[in-house]
Amino acid sequence: MDLVLNYLNTATIALIALISLFFFLFRFSKVSHTKEPPIISGSWPILGHLLLMRTQTPHKTLAALVDKYGPIFTIKLGATNALVLNNWELAKECFTKNDMVVSSRPKPVAVELMSYNQAFIGWAPYGAYWRQLRKIVTLEILSSRRVELLSHIRVSELQTSIKELVKVWSNQVSVQSTGGSNLASTNDYVSVELKKWFAQLTLNMVLRMVVGKRCFGEMVDEKNKEEAIRFLDNIRDFMRLIGTFTVGDGVPILRFLDLGGHEKQMKECAKKFDKLLSEWLEEHREKKVLGSDKVVGERDFLDAMLLVLNDKPIEGFEADTVIKATTLVRIIF
Repeated sequence: MDLVLNYLNTATIALIALISLFFFLFRFSKVSHTKEPPIISGSWPILGHLLLMRTQTPHKTLAALVDKYGPIFTIKLGATNALVLNNWELAKECFTKNDMVVSSRPKPVAVELMSYNQAFIGWAPYGAYWRQLRKIVTLEILSSRRVELLSHIRVSELQTSIKELVKVWSNQVSVQSTGGSNLASTNDYVSVELKKWFAQLTLNMVLRMVVGKRCFGEMVDEKNKEEAIRFLDNIRDFMRLIGTFTVGDGVPILRFLDLGGHEKQMKECAKKFDKLLSEWLEEHREKKVLGSDKVVGERDFLDAMLLVLNDKPIEGFEADTVIKATTLVRIIF
């Protein structure tokens, strides 16, 4: 019996020693063959370095950390490690030698909920979907020829907007003349909010090239004006929410709490955009079914996408989802 116990003790000790040796060799190999930038001190167990961001704006906090820790280091944004670079040579190396690694995009809550789960070309991870969509957009949608074919829209919108300004001035002069004023002349002025005027002009150009609609001006019907108001409100909400750092981004296990209600607002904003984009998509499909084929120079972005995709999915994304996501990117960005 003692012999058996001695044998078991010897075998157990040998097994523990062997496991320890393998563990030591694994750690030694990992340390010697991997080069990881240092993680700065002051990390909390769950929050990481998020508490450092509470005192001032993130870019000022990072600039102070760069002065203290050097041009490259790692910080923990909750459960996520983030690499901080402040050197052009290191940045060049990332985007040349290691471009495939940094081409992928992170997936924060806002991007997941408001970009059709990374269907936006700018936020899609590097892979087959991103490569195929980039090829379609660059060769079929945003080619120099297609942009040139739509140049008449930009000219037309500029001329129309200037004519509307002249009409506003003319109406004011007519009112002054009717009222008996002798000041009506070419020296009279009319107050115009140029920021609003340029914003409406730009949005009219973009919407006409993308979805074939004009949403501002005297010749626009009430339905389009209502759509424009809804769309502008959604854009403001989108730009406000897309940069919001939620609790789920830093600590994924606490995402279900939705502290601050940001995730609920993101879902509502995405739902409004999806509804409006679906309406525009169905309008184009109906016109296509009715046989109202446009000449090449009159085809807008949605027409081109419908022709190119032809209801075929791309790497798991339905054609409608790809069209709506890419259309929204064209309009907002």
